[in-house]
Amino acid sequence: MKLTVWGAAQQVTGSMHLLEVNNYKILIDCGLDYENDVNLLENINFPFLPSEIDLVVLTHAHIDHSGNLPTLVRLGFEGQILCTPPTADLTQLLLADSVNIFLGKLKKKPFKKRSKKYHHDNQQQQPLYLQKHVMDTTDRMVTIGFNKPFQIREDIEIQFIPTGHLLGAAAVHFKVTEAGQTKTIAFTGDIGRKNYPVLINPETLPETDFLVTESTYGGRLHTAIESIEETLIKVIKETCINQPGRLIIPAFSVGRTQSLVYTLNKIFSKNLLPPVPIFVDSPMAIMATDIYRKHQRYVNDDAKSFYQKNGDEFEFANLSYVKELKESKEISNHFEPCIIISSAGMLEGGRIQDHLFYNIQNFYATILFIGYCAKNTLGYRLLRGDAVVRLRGRDLSVFATIKKTDQLSGHADHKGIMEYIKAVPKEGLKKIFLVHGEQESMLALQSALEDDGYKAVIPEKGMIFEL
Repeated sequence: MKLTVWGAAQQVTGSMHLLEVNNYKILIDCGLDYENDVNLLENINFPFLPSEIDLVVLTHAHIDHSGNLPTLVRLGFEGQILCTPPTADLTQLLLADSVNIFLGKLKKKPFKKRSKKYHHDNQQQQPLYLQKHVMDTTDRMVTIGFNKPFQIREDIEIQFIPTGHLLGAAAVHFKVTEAGQTKTIAFTGDIGRKNYPVLINPETLPETDFLVTESTYGGRLHTAIESIEETLIKVIKETCINQPGRLIIPAFSVGRTQSLVYTLNKIFSKNLLPPVPIFVDSPMAIMATDIYRKHQRYVNDDAKSFYQKNGDEFEFANLSYVKELKESKEISNHFEPCIIISSAGMLEGGRIQDHLFYNIQNFYATILFIGYCAKNTLGYRLLRGDAVVRLRGRDLSVFATIKKTDQLSGHADHKGIMEYIKAVPKEGLKKIFLVHGEQESMLALQSALEDDGYKAVIPEKGMIFEL
């Protein structure tokens, strides 16, 4: 058995690992690499021939794990893609949105006339893939439920174990046989948090010889002073009840918005606050919410119980879903206190920019960040405390209140990752590979693991391990 780490090596994006068993090649995840110094089109340069890959196993739908699958298919991959049912539906939605983003960026770039000196100019004008390639990709998906051993071949068995990071997110556990010897290896994908709104808790992995784990929050702990309900109640009171203000919440359309809406539903259904109009202004969030409804059996027991007692956990009296752009613009004329949930979460594009443009200089507005904002994004600059930001070609002073909470972060923190790893029987765990994290986080996690007697390594991209 041979493992090659081809992505998310000492960085967060671009998850991609190659597992070879008896000359059978399995790719675990195929995510887009969109680090700051990476040209998006570099994702076309696979370090192997896509046609030589026999199988892809997808841990979950997020673009840094699934986003380069259509490129793989476009360049010759002809095998199946194994994943859970919610992952298949959410992946199709996210990949289709990626195409729209590619084409949108293309329209903004001036066309470069092709010349001998710049013979790649025409290629640079092309998107990474098109909707046709997305459809070709989703046609290859074969879905498997949680905790159901699936025999790929006589010598390879896999099992999806829930991780709670996103609807349908799973760690994948391999049991392989080589030369009469059985070995096991598991890939965590991304590890979620316990007691997270809507999502099930991460489940313990079976006995494992080798573990490839994410390390996003290595060395960092989430805030534990109050619950997300308490935080939201406090901010809503300050912004929309004690004064006639607006609460604007940038949120990723898939995952974060559904957990936020469910939490707000619980708050208002308990009459913990007087009704405040809430607008979810994101067509993609509406489609993602329908997928959550479709896969009701994959949500946690709390959400199922709420559904039995109160009905649809993503629908309540003072909540409106905004589909059309005209409706979105009309929200700007809604002068009563309200809550606006819109994407993108880092403020890089999407309808959220319109709401920001009209409210960034509003003393009665609060912008509440509920997720991570990468460096060089507009969200990052606001969280940094910039007094002036540029929107629609104008420099605007920041008069709105800027707040943040990490209580809706979908990743386990340092403590959560350590608990997840320690739940695996230690006596059989030979080596841990740390991926999907910044170097500082990886080093902190590696140090903690080694202090507890584990052998943990931080692979570089392209490193090969004979297991």
